[in-house]
Amino acid sequence: MNKKENILNLLYSELVDYLQGLREKTYRATQIFEWIYQKGAWTFDEMKNLPNEFRDKLKQKYQIKPFQIIKKQISQDGTTKFLFQLEDGEKIETVLIPSSKRTTICLSTQAGCKFGCNFCASGIGGWQRDLSTAEILMQVLHAKEEAKNHKNPLSHLVYMGVGEPFDNFKNMMKSIRIINDKKGLNVGARRITVSTCGIIPKIKEFAKEGLQVELSISLHGYDNESRNILMPVNRKYPFHELMEACREYVKETNRQITFEYILIKDVTCTERAAQALKRAFKGIICKMNLIPYNSVSEFDYFAPSRQEIYNFQNRLEAIGIHATLRMPRGQDVLAACGQLRYK
Repeated sequence: MNKKENILNLLYSELVDYLQGLREKTYRATQIFEWIYQKGAWTFDEMKNLPNEFRDKLKQKYQIKPFQIIKKQISQDGTTKFLFQLEDGEKIETVLIPSSKRTTICLSTQAGCKFGCNFCASGIGGWQRDLSTAEILMQVLHAKEEAKNHKNPLSHLVYMGVGEPFDNFKNMMKSIRIINDKKGLNVGARRITVSTCGIIPKIKEFAKEGLQVELSISLHGYDNESRNILMPVNRKYPFHELMEACREYVKETNRQITFEYILIKDVTCTERAAQALKRAFKGIICKMNLIPYNSVSEFDYFAPSRQEIYNFQNRLEAIGIHATLRMPRGQDVLAACGQLRYK
């Protein structure tokens, strides 16, 4: 018996093509998308305005299968971390981050991570496989339901969980188009952020996609030497080539880039680092997110003191670099940046 495909893998246009093949009315595609992405239906039987015979046809070919939630941890600050089990037994973590003005989901795109940054827990267990489009979207549907328990509905999405989004480019882009689709989740493109550790060919490809999605670069080093130590990917895509690719991206899209930058005591939070960043960012429309290092037991690094962090932030502002401080969320349940881990 052939395994049923998850219907969440289909773009709206692909669903229309399927319906045309069945000689069904194409407005049924709109109804199905509304049931799944707007009304939160988990089964075809809930789609009451679809004829029974048509629902049976859908069930023969497709499935909608929620994740098994192995564990749900809620931080003291309200951050919620999910441990999901996938159909083949692989596991992923997803984080929901509520605040006074918005509710954000931090999405994983791979089971494990192959890039092995030397401060991040996510790569310790290695890489297992890419997530399908449906597996990316199912995280959003579970989080959307959980967000009902908070002040604000789910409003923002960041592809910053486990895995490298640009290493799973096709499925990532497909999920973005469904999230952005007015018939789908209808989330504005500017409320979606994709983070990459610096896969240069995909940065160039992303620039040509024609979406207003935000791009974030996980920089974390201030020159070739520092980035080589912290991020093995720099040996393939060196710092100076990455900066040039960022300049090309800004020129192509006329959009600002956000640089994510980890603050490690006596390593990345120094005067030398500030001066090097000033030189590196010349000609790039950008801002920085400063991320104090979140403890991971396998690495011998420490976060700077609060005063050292503010001093570094002020130094960057003084030399013309706009830098905001991202305060840790969910540290007590290991849900903060760099702490998500494949076990």
